[in-house]
Amino acid sequence: MMCVSRVALLASVTGVLACAAGSVTPGGTATPPAGDTARDTLGAGMVPAGFGSLKQDDISVRLQLRGLLVRATPLDESVIRVLAPDSYRSLRDRRDSERDRIAAFAARYGMRGFSIWSISYYGLEPDVRFSPMDVVISSVGRDFRPIELIPLTTGFGQNRLDQRDTQSALYLFDETVDVNQPLTITVETTRSAGWQETLQLIERERALVRSRAGRGGESL
Repeated sequence: MMCVSRVALLASVTGVLACAAGSVTPGGTATPPAGDTARDTLGAGMVPAGFGSLKQDDISVRLQLRGLLVRATPLDESVIRVLAPDSYRSLRDRRDSERDRIAAFAARYGMRGFSIWSISYYGLEPDVRFSPMDVVISSVGRDFRPIELIPLTTGFGQNRLDQRDTQSALYLFDETVDVNQPLTITVETTRSAGWQETLQLIERERALVRSRAGRGGESL
């Protein structure tokens, strides 16, 4: 009886430990225990979501070409968490709405993930043409061109704009593009190095977010 009791106790303890370590889905994928996801997203200097105050325009790079305006916005989690809650949710949902297609592209190219940007084109004149693949991000001493595009608007592939028309897409770049370091963006022949100034604004807001969250107050 003593032996049986010990076996039962061991089985009970093992079961508890297994639950704490996470369950396994029928497909065999381990599910992390509650709380791990939150801790993971706060790693590597990540600030908590919901305490930012910046707007989307504050973290976007704008370039004006002949007849059109281009806006490039990184959708990296470490960046968009400095946004006000509504703006944060909008960009997060824009990225996550294409999660399956992004994962499929990653599998196709044998990559772990991408540096994802939302890039929009706004027509300032009638019948403006643009070259959607003529975008280069220069980061960490390398030039990166988009690996894939995911159109977000109907007609993006026509490569033209009417006046006051907007076309946009998600751009998938190599994941080694480092949005937390100075970088430059070139669209066709127009180049912007404005990200360095934007980074300073983001760093100031990160400090404010940490302060707000540290006081234990509610998110904005």
